[in-house]
Amino acid sequence: MNMGNAQLTPEMEALKGRMKSTWEAGDFGVIARSIEHGGREFVERLNIQPGMKILDVACGTGNTALPEARKGADVTGIDIAKNLIEQAKANAATEGLDAKFEVGDAEDMPYANGEFDLVTTMFGAMFAPRPDVTAAEMIRVCKSGGMIAMGNWTPESFTGQMFKIGAKHVPPPAGIPAPVLWGSEDTVRARFSEGISNLEMKRIPITFTFDMPPAEVVQQFRQYFGPTHVAFNKLDEAGQAALREDLVELWTRHNRATDGMTEVDSEYLEVRAIKA
Repeated sequence: MNMGNAQLTPEMEALKGRMKSTWEAGDFGVIARSIEHGGREFVERLNIQPGMKILDVACGTGNTALPEARKGADVTGIDIAKNLIEQAKANAATEGLDAKFEVGDAEDMPYANGEFDLVTTMFGAMFAPRPDVTAAEMIRVCKSGGMIAMGNWTPESFTGQMFKIGAKHVPPPAGIPAPVLWGSEDTVRARFSEGISNLEMKRIPITFTFDMPPAEVVQQFRQYFGPTHVAFNKLDEAGQAALREDLVELWTRHNRATDGMTEVDSEYLEVRAIKA
C-alpha cells in the first residue's frame, strides 16, 4: 500500500476534505448520463478480455467500470465521493454485474503493487490535487506490461472553457495545477516520464446531448454538477447572475441543435501508457 497521504500538510488535508464535499454535492449521476455513450466507446477501444483485473480510478457512478464488467472483467472501482460509489453499486446491482466499488483516494490507493492488468480513469483522476502523486499511484498498482488508460478533458475543449469560466468567478486554490493540464500531451509526457515503456495519445471528440435549451442545461449543472453547484453557492446574488450569464453564453454559442435541445461538441485526450 502506498503511504502517500501519511505526511499530508493540514492545508492539503483541508483541501481534500473540500474536494470530497464538492464531488458529493448535487448529484453527478444526472450529469454522467449525458456522456455514458463516451464511456462505452472508451471501453470498446481497450480490447478487454474476460478475467482481466481492472481498476477504475475516480470511477464516479460507473460510466466506464460497468461496461468493463459487462465484458467479463474483474472490476474494482474507487472514488472519493461516497454517494457516487453508492450509485455505482446500485447501477451494477440493477444489471446483475459482479463489480466491486469502494470509497478511496486516487492519491493513496489500498492496493498492492502490480495488482491490476489495466488501470482506467475517465474524467476522474485528472481532478486529484497532486497529479504527480496520482500518476505514481496508477503506475504502482499496474502490473509490468499492463496499461494505464486515461480520458482527460483538454484545455482547449468546450469543457475546458467551462472550467475556465468557473475559475474566473471562483478562483481555485493557489498552487494546485489545473485539472485540464492532464489533457495536454506535453504535460502527460512529463508526468509519465518514468516507469512507462510506451505512451500513445490522441484527441477524441465527444458530444453532450440534453433534451432542453442551453439555459436549462446551465441550471441542471448548477443543481447537479458538484463543482458548478459549489461555485454558485460561494457567490453573492450578483456573482451568481454573472456566472450564469457567462455559462449560458458559452452553451448557447456552442450549441448546434436547433429544435430546443442542446448538442455541444467537446473533446478529451485519450492516453494509453504501458508500464515498463
